Amino acid sequence: MSKVAFVTDSTTYLPKEFLDRYPIRVAPASIIWSGQVFRDGIDILPEEFYTRLQTTREMPTTSQATPGVIKDCFDELLAKGYSILGVFLSSKLSGTFDSAKQALEMLPGKEIVIIDALTGSMGIGWPLLIAARAAEAGAGLAECKALVERALKNVGILLTLDTLEFLHRGGRIGAAQRYLGDLLNLKPILEVVNGAFIGRERVRTLQKALNRIVVLLEEKISGRSPVRLGVLHANAPDRANLLFQQAVELLHPVETVIADVSPAVGVHLGPGTVGFAFMAGID
Repeated sequence: MSKVAFVTDSTTYLPKEFLDRYPIRVAPASIIWSGQVFRDGIDILPEEFYTRLQTTREMPTTSQATPGVIKDCFDELLAKGYSILGVFLSSKLSGTFDSAKQALEMLPGKEIVIIDALTGSMGIGWPLLIAARAAEAGAGLAECKALVERALKNVGILLTLDTLEFLHRGGRIGAAQRYLGDLLNLKPILEVVNGAFIGRERVRTLQKALNRIVVLLEEKISGRSPVRLGVLHANAPDRANLLFQQAVELLHPVETVIADVSPAVGVHLGPGTVGFAFMAGID
């Protein structure tokens, strides 16, 4: 039985220590900006991206990882004798899963399984880590797939945005909504539900939004344990650390990370975005 390796896309943004530790390959999305193409996480890193985003007059666009890029990841791992489990950003947020399907069609008969995560960021990262550790202990492809599918049913993402500006720039909300939100200093709280972002609440002031998102996190976890907790941020480490301290004291997670929001996603959310990606009830 061949060992199992994993492929995901750069929007998952697993911390480097996990990528170094386990056979997980990352297919980068692309950022197109002022005529230049940057590979997410390779040619442009989050701090540089969000700093530039704050002052730019020309908004970048994004493009999902291509079938060719994903196939290259598959080819590398197949050459090393691995079977492969690919777990990709929600098809309701990106065309990445479609790219993965096209890459799979280029490799008929190979031992590759792909999953539409219907989530993103560490909502994919935690299930991948569970499966990677199981694979290291001898689990096969079918067992790893089942582990990921079960884990994905027990993850969640909550985010609060610093501004409505970038949702407006990306065409997600109209000018009137943006103006009213800015006037009232409203901070939207978003949740990933059934693979897509939904607006959960709008809260006045940043501090109230940070407090509220911790309350919502506790409600979503609803006493389940163990808890694995990712604190996400778009170039807002101080806010992330504040959320981290509050959530750890409240929930006592068995494992934690502080992770960046991928530029390919953060272009629509904006710098200052913070939140949580959790997995609860999975040993």
